[in-house]
Amino acid sequence: MTHSIRRATADDAGPLAELAAVTFPLACPPSSSPSDIAAHLANTLSEAHFTRYLADPDITILVIDADGPLTGYSLLVDRPAADPDVSSALTLVPSVEISTCYVHPDYHGLGAAAELMHASLEAAAATGAAGAWLGVNSQNARAICFYGKSGFRKVGTKSFRLGSTVEHDFVLERPLP
Repeated sequence: MTHSIRRATADDAGPLAELAAVTFPLACPPSSSPSDIAAHLANTLSEAHFTRYLADPDITILVIDADGPLTGYSLLVDRPAADPDVSSALTLVPSVEISTCYVHPDYHGLGAAAELMHASLEAAAATGAAGAWLGVNSQNARAICFYGKSGFRKVGTKSFRLGSTVEHDFVLERPLP
């Protein structure tokens, strides 16, 4: 199945926040509290935040547009990693962060995530970067498997604040074509 993937526009900020509210909790460990998830959504993935991301020249957001509600998105950040644990782990620099790559659960298993990742890697490669990196919760076996199939390998670890708790992520990277 081929999915329509395009760059997000300012009009997508609200739909992106709505999609994030569905997809982000799926990436969290089962022990994550609803209040911590809600805090992260409000502090990072709200409509206002997406509006700012869409205006930032260092950020690219790709969306899967199914002629209705958005069904997936990725957010790429083209600037050096600010986290010292990440910057010391990366072997391919410059590197683009794939900050998020989420697909609505109704589209899991249909190839949408693989198509979105492929488009994300093409967009990252277009920047001239040597590699792409991402952080994934160390308990998210499904995502870790998907990223492995997408050519990523573990190069380090980092902490991730989720509301009032600190989660532990793997840092994965892969070369860009």
